[in-house]
Amino acid sequence: MANPLAGTLPDSAPAGPPIGDLGHPVDAESEATRRLREQYAEISQLAGGLAHEVRNPLSTLSLNLDLLSEDFQKPDTPRDRRVKQRVERLKREVQRLHDIVENFLRFARFQEVELTPSDLNLVIEELCDFYEPQAATQGIVLRTHLASSLPPVALDANLFKQALLNLVLNAEHAMPDGGELILTSRRDGPQAVIEVTDTGTGIPPEVLPRIFDAFYSTRSNGSGLGLPTTRKIVEAHGGLIDVQSAPGKGSRFTVRLPLARG
Repeated sequence: MANPLAGTLPDSAPAGPPIGDLGHPVDAESEATRRLREQYAEISQLAGGLAHEVRNPLSTLSLNLDLLSEDFQKPDTPRDRRVKQRVERLKREVQRLHDIVENFLRFARFQEVELTPSDLNLVIEELCDFYEPQAATQGIVLRTHLASSLPPVALDANLFKQALLNLVLNAEHAMPDGGELILTSRRDGPQAVIEVTDTGTGIPPEVLPRIFDAFYSTRSNGSGLGLPTTRKIVEAHGGLIDVQSAPGKGSRFTVRLPLARG
């Protein structure tokens, strides 16, 4: 099947310098990297404490709004209907705040990945099985082109699935009227390469440099943490992520991961 971005984007992302001491043993970790890990851990602890303090009043707000909503379940007057509408609006905003807190926690939490040699194609297939029913409701045709005999990849499978799901959901948002979503895998020397390609609206050139910035989003209800979280997960696996996009033609995210040693 022809690539929807053929002739628009390069066939693959440039290899570039690997991220996360790719190819070096863990015990050779530099002192600077060790200090950076300690700083990440401290930030994660502070983020967890902050999130806990925010969760408590949010839970109280949510509970009281639910009780108010029950009181106005069958509004009889125009005033009661207005109150019910305002309560429902507040409930949505409280839920949005809760989602932001949870997304922030996932982003800030330092990823101590548990890597085991894994079948990358199987991870992709499991994600597609999970997402395909939702894709169908959005008018999205989901396709896979997975390389046979792909060597094992060192993965924290559940965590990496979250990174892939973020890319898939990002593609969904770029195709509000449906389209085609293609996931491919291949080997490139000592790396495995995954590409997530969509036929959506594409990313404007002025936006492209900022898509991995935390809290940056072009959607009014977006948290701006999906893609930054994906990048953190990829980097925690010793990999890198890149994107090519053409406005009006779609985008392709390319993830490179080191193959499992031995």
